Amino acid sequence: QVQLVESGGGLVQAGGSLTLSCVVSGTDFSFNPMLWYRQAPGKERELVAVITTDEEIHYADFVDGRFTISRDNAKNTAYLQMDSLKPDDTAVYYCGTEDRASGSGDDYWGQGTQVTVSS
Repeated sequence: QVQLVESGGGLVQAGGSLTLSCVVSGTDFSFNPMLWYRQAPGKERELVAVITTDEEIHYADFVDGRFTISRDNAKNTAYLQMDSLKPDDTAVYYCGTEDRASGSGDDYWGQGTQVTVSS
């Protein structure tokens, strides 16, 4: 089955950087878009960034040039480079994909990785 495993979260001071990784298995990674979402305590999950199979990229307005989404099809891995982190970026970050490779179109999510930004 399709599985996504995030890593790279942690505790960082404001202004610092983190790089999140998401390894995908059970599907042909190169056929599927990749998304990063986040959910802060008491808030709804919100989209952070999307990268399509053609590497078309979209960011949420709050990213404001601080984050970079990328993908490496040879490694079945998506990344989210986060710079100039702010305390408001504190959240659990999830990667997700739509399984277009199998034709199902089903959505899959990882277990999430905690990012905590201290002031």
